This record gives sequence, structure tokens and C-alpha cells, in this order.
Amino acid sequence: MIISASRRTDLPNYHAQWFCERIKEGYVDVKNPMNPKQVRRVSLSPDEVDCIVFWTKNPEPMMARLDELAAYPYYFQFTLTGYGKDIEPHVPHKKEKMIPIFQRLSDKIGSERVIWRYDPIMFNKMYTPEYHINAFGQIAEALNGYTEKCVISFVDEYVKNKKELKALGVYEPEETQLFAFAEKLAQAAGENHMQVASCAEAVDLSGCGITHNCCIDPELIARITGRTLKAVKDRNQRKECGCAASVDIGAYHSCGNGCRYCYAR
Repeated sequence: MIISASRRTDLPNYHAQWFCERIKEGYVDVKNPMNPKQVRRVSLSPDEVDCIVFWTKNPEPMMARLDELAAYPYYFQFTLTGYGKDIEPHVPHKKEKMIPIFQRLSDKIGSERVIWRYDPIMFNKMYTPEYHINAFGQIAEALNGYTEKCVISFVDEYVKNKKELKALGVYEPEETQLFAFAEKLAQAAGENHMQVASCAEAVDLSGCGITHNCCIDPELIARITGRTLKAVKDRNQRKECGCAASVDIGAYHSCGNGCRYCYAR
């Protein structure tokens, strides 16, 4: 069983203490987000957990407690973008704090276990393709040697973020512009010794040097654990998603980052 912690909230940032308490107890009760009266008890026994995948914009609170996870294989999906406080109001300053935290985490657990996410990418008058290319290049240079992979995705419209995206003036570029943009990201990543892969994107960017990605990745888990994992595609995700099946233990409406594009607010 793979534990996802969590697509629904920034668990390492806001709920590290709670998570470590659940690790000590050996289980967690998870509400069905579609039916809160339905509760599933999920074992957190090391004998039953194949890997824990953390999703975060700031893993610092969890970093101090990693020794408590010694019995578990794990890796981090670490989102680090070029947006300012107007978009990600409660994420600390990227250059002053978040890049150094990324580097420290990588030094502690290894570059293969910290995946850089530059997502979601959205375009408006402020955050133009040129802006993103410049920001991406600067971050990639700073993370050279600290990660092996960068995952990108383009912002998706949901019921819960539709008004925000409209207010931000978000637009979709033409296909030729999108491919030219993707090629420049791949080039910047390659120059800094990392691969770029896309997350749940229908568009084929392989011609730009960008492959489809599995964020919950059986191959990476096999590298980390030294054993092959029998995994099936996660049927609860979008059809474009390549992730293996996992159990998410987070809860919506429990993240303090306040990102304006987020579908989980």
C-alpha cells in the first residue's frame, strides 16, 4: 500500500505533528471527502506501507521529524514556483527560504527522493511565458544537483477555482506557443542535469523533450526500496494521470497556503 500525504492538503507543512502521532499509533482514520460519514481506518504499520509520498510547498516542519520515519520508505513532491504573494500568499520567500530548504532536504535524504514541481503553470498579464521561463531557469540553476526530476503541469479549471482564475485573467496560449514554451523549460532543465515530465496532461510534449509522469511512481519506489512493487493505475484520478494507486490520508479545507489557483481550498 502506498500512502499519499497528501494531494488534499499540505500535510508536511501544517500537520507534521499530527502525522507523526498517527505513525506512533499505527493507523489513521480518513473521511471520504464525498461522504464525510464514511470513515476508513488505514493501517500505518511499516509491514503494510510500501512507501509514503509527501506533497508540500514547505516541508520544514516535517524535516525535523524525519528520524521518526526511519521504518518507512518515502519521498517528497516539493512544489517550488515563481509566483509571488499575490498568488501564493502564505508560502515563504522562494530565494531566501524555500530554495535553501529544498537544498537541505536533498542533502539529508538524497536528490532522487526530492522531486521538484513547477506547477501549476498559468499565464496572465503578470505571469507571461517569458516570466515563467526566467523564473524556471533561475530555480533550476539553484537546484542543480539537488534533484533529478522536475514535474510541470498547466492550471486546470474546476468549479472551486473558476472565479479566481477569471479574476486573475488567466488565458490559454496557442498550441505553437505552448510547444515553444515547453521546449525552453526542457532546455533549462537539461542544462541543470534534470529531466522534465508532465503531470496529468493530455497534450503530448514528448517532441519538446518532456515525458508523461507518474507522481506516485512504482519505478522510483523500486529504486528507493530495492524491490519491485506490484502496482495498478489509480482509477480515482483523471485518465491522463499515470500514478499508481495510493491511499490519500489528507483532508480538504485544511491547508493554510491560500494559493489562489488551488482546487482544494
